[in-house]
Amino acid sequence: MRADDTSEAADRADNGPSAPCPSKRARPLPPDERRAALIAATLPLVSEYGTKVSTRQIAEAAGVAEGTIFRVFPDKDSLIQAAVSTALDPTEPLAELAAVDLALPLRERLTEAAGVMQRRLIGVINLLIAIGVHSPPVPKDHEEYRSSLRAPRERILELTADLLRPDQDQFRYPVEEVARLMQLILFSGSHPLITEGRPLPPEKIVALLLDGVRQHHPEQP
Repeated sequence: MRADDTSEAADRADNGPSAPCPSKRARPLPPDERRAALIAATLPLVSEYGTKVSTRQIAEAAGVAEGTIFRVFPDKDSLIQAAVSTALDPTEPLAELAAVDLALPLRERLTEAAGVMQRRLIGVINLLIAIGVHSPPVPKDHEEYRSSLRAPRERILELTADLLRPDQDQFRYPVEEVARLMQLILFSGSHPLITEGRPLPPEKIVALLLDGVRQHHPEQP
């Protein structure tokens, strides 16, 4: 036996057999967190594949066993419905809109707000197109549902008007009307079927709102 072989054998004897590495298992999540994680993994897949997405694809995206899905949701349709409801929930974008800094310059302030609203709008529309509907699904209580949609829309207009108010002396119209015009431009400039897949960037939406399309001339009022 060579000297180095003898040395290695001695080292193994001193240190003992190497312990096997413990398997790394994901920390079990509380039910609400597991549900949210599955919905978050499902949304982009539904936007890409529609209702044809498989539970196997969802499980792989969420990093869980396929059976885990059915311990949280009774079937795939229930998971997709929960994902769509989450996408339609305006709570998060409203909070982002409310967080836009009023101290920013007007153009920068509106560009940030337009980006928030456009991301939500495009995400929701693409999702609805992917699942084969052209408007949010309407429950049996139609009037109550319409009322529930009206409130967040009105809140978006209010928050947009608040962003305009520090510079209201620059506008020819009341800030509420300017906010409405911004929503109209944003919707038509972002809808995938109107823009043919080429939405206006937020900077251009704001430029169109504030500057129009004409060159400015000294005689222009």
